[in-house]
Formats: sequence, structure tokens, C-alpha cells
Amino acid sequence: MADRIIYVDHAGTTPVHPQVAAAMHPYFTEQFGNPSSLHGLGAASADAVDDARTAIAEALKARAGEIIFTSGGSESINTALKGVAFAQQLAGAGQRIVSTPIEHHAVLHTLEYLERFGFETVLVGVDSDGRVDPDEVAAAVDEGTVLVSVMLANNEVGAVQPIAEIARALAARGESLGRRIPFHTDAVQGAGQLGLDVQALGVDLLSLSAHKFHGPKGAGALYLRRGTPFLAQQTGGGQERNRRAGTENVPGIVGMGQALRISEAARERFVPRVSALRDHFLDRTLQEIPGAILNGPGTSRLPNNANVRFENVDGQLLLEALDNVGIAASSGSACTTSSWEPSHVLLAMGCDQDAAAGSLRVTLGPENTVEEMDFIVDQLIRIVPELRGDAVASEATGTPA
Repeated sequence: MADRIIYVDHAGTTPVHPQVAAAMHPYFTEQFGNPSSLHGLGAASADAVDDARTAIAEALKARAGEIIFTSGGSESINTALKGVAFAQQLAGAGQRIVSTPIEHHAVLHTLEYLERFGFETVLVGVDSDGRVDPDEVAAAVDEGTVLVSVMLANNEVGAVQPIAEIARALAARGESLGRRIPFHTDAVQGAGQLGLDVQALGVDLLSLSAHKFHGPKGAGALYLRRGTPFLAQQTGGGQERNRRAGTENVPGIVGMGQALRISEAARERFVPRVSALRDHFLDRTLQEIPGAILNGPGTSRLPNNANVRFENVDGQLLLEALDNVGIAASSGSACTTSSWEPSHVLLAMGCDQDAAAGSLRVTLGPENTVEEMDFIVDQLIRIVPELRGDAVASEATGTPA
């Protein structure tokens, strides 16, 4: 294993911020009370949960009572989609759900699950940059549509979707149909990089996961706009205003609140710095490596996301070669790497299977440097030709590799 690790997989997970770890620590030890208990220890934990709820609500420009704590992004998404879909089904409102083919599997697999209960899924296609047309989303809505879900930013190629424009198009479509269409967005990749103002975005539900913005794993949140049809999916006690039962993960919730405060406060400084690093990496890679192609949009992409594919290169072998020199990168979603297959996102964007299998995702964090970007590109300049067999061919012909 390399002596030095360059971590460029922040879309997969992020290290816990030291201030976050410090804020969490007391709730593992002396402040261990159950928030539902009536004694002083329980009250202290309940106050800590309320403080974190307020922090998240402030970041989202929402009411504190509209925030539901969960175990992470996947549960937040499951809770949103199932909670609204089943509530609408019980009310006889219809069974159509509109989404896109580039969503995280937490969305796509939940939609497949709902189809077993009679729901119909309509996936609106994206362009070659991975972006969806708001008018096409609205056009897919009919009188039986109960929910629309479009991600704020794609976890693989970084494409930022026009969520506010989609919301406006849905509002107009809903007015013509005489009904309101609940709108959910998976904002897991957006925290600390994009604005999360739910009023400006125009969404009714929004999902977050703490470990994507230097908080702990196992903590997430769902924004649920007041008045949105919803049926609780986890029952038991009366926690989270009867919307998500279970004793609260107080240390995780405290950590999530602190992490979002820190990320939001640092966003104005972080975004231009990390965008410059991303552009430096992309400029060198696309100019100096033949057959390197950008995946996703040149603009309207996450500041920290660079995704490129290399012609005639096996993506898994590329990641292994990078790992051998201490570079921790990814090919896409960390949730699917146990079964190597071409990215469903790139396939939806029109890439063929061979091209989609040769991609590299570099996602940056506050600790990354220009020197690290140069080291990664220098290694790619060496590794990519070797994986293509160019080095062997060059030796056979006596020409420099």
C-alpha cells in the first residue's frame, strides 16, 4: 500500500470534521439519555436534538417541525417516496410517479418496489450532459400523478438539475389539472456546495445524508413540507411527530446539525477554491491524455465533481492502478461497486457500454491541493497508455511510449 493517500472520493463519503466529532462525543458518554425520558438526562438529549433540528431547518429555510431525522440518505429517500405514494394511493389520488433514469439507486430501486403495489413509473430522459428538460417533466404528469422526484445534483457526473424551473413547470401543470403535485428532490450531493433553500427550489420534500458533508454515517434528514400527503413508514413510538418511530440517534443527529452549520458557513469560500482545483484537473487531463472525454456538463455541475472517461480503458483496472499509487478515487456510486457494471447514468446519457465502463470520478474536498491534482494527472498520463496496451506496442516498434 502506498505511504501517502490522496483522497478524491468525497462524493462517496467525507471525513468527519474535528468539531463535529467533538460535538458528538458527550452524547456517547455522560449525556447518554433517551430524548423521550422525562428526567434531566433525557431532557438534555431532547434539547440537543431540537438544536440540531433548528440548524438544519435554518439551512433549508424551513420550519423546524418540517424536519424528520432518519438513518441516512437512503432512508430519507425511501421515506419520502413511499410515504407520499402510499398516502396518495389511500386517498385515491392516482398511481403514477415521474422521475429520471439517472437517479441514485435509492430512488430507482424504491420506485421498482412501489411498482409491486400497483404504481406506474415514468422516467423522463436526459440529454447528453445528464440534464432533464423541465417541460418534459411537466408533460409526463397526468391526472393520476401522485409524486415527482428529480435529484438536485447527480452523484456520478455532477450534473445540477434545474429544480426551481421544474417546480414552476409542475405548479403550472398542476394548476391546469386542478391538483397539486408533490415534488421531491434527492439533495444528498448538494449540501455544502449548492443552496438548499426549499422555498427557492420550490420542493415539498428534500433528502440529506450527513456523511456527505463531513458529518457521521448513519444520520440523515428529510424535509417534509407542511400539508404534503404522507403516511409514516416506520411505526412504533411517537418520535419525530409520529412520522418516523424509533429512539433518536442523538450523537448522529448532533453531528449532522453541527456538520451542516459548518458546511454552510464555509460554502462561500469552499466553492470557488474547489472549482478551481476541479478545472485544473480537467484542463490537464483533457489536454494531455488522448482519448479523454468529459462526462457531464461543462457548466451547471457540482463544484467538486470531475468525471472523465478514457477510450479503450477498463475502469476497474484503472481504479486498481490508481489505488496502488495511493489515489483513492471512484468510478461512480460507491453503493454499486461490489458488482462491476457500466454506469446506469452514463448509459442514460447515451454512452455505449464500453465507454461507460472506462470512467473515472474525482470528487474533491477542502484538504485537496493543486499539487495533488498534478500528481493524479501525471499518474494517469502513465497508467492510461499502459492499460490500453500502448506501452507494449511502443516497445515492439521501438518508439517512445
